Amino acid sequence: MTNISEDTVLKVANLAKLEVSNEEAGTFATQLDKIIEMVEKLNELDTQNVEPTSHAIEVSNVLREDVAKPGLKREKVLRNAPDTQDGMFKVPTIIEE
Repeated sequence: MTNISEDTVLKVANLAKLEVSNEEAGTFATQLDKIIEMVEKLNELDTQNVEPTSHAIEVSNVLREDVAKPGLKREKVLRNAPDTQDGMFKVPTIIEE
């Protein structure tokens, strides 16, 4: 059985650039130990004849048919634009040449 130490938690937190106090590291070490213990229990199960699944229940996507429809008229779209030019939105320049 693996025991996660506070030092390991602090090292991983440092690598991930996370600020973790010593108290939090102790809490996380205990929680991670419990998680690993639960996973190890799952590994004891015989799954030889169990088909792999991505979901525990049957799932199907309900998608609408992809049909092209007419869009809005350009004039209507540009009606509320603060500024337009040649039938397009005009936006402030953010990159100088």
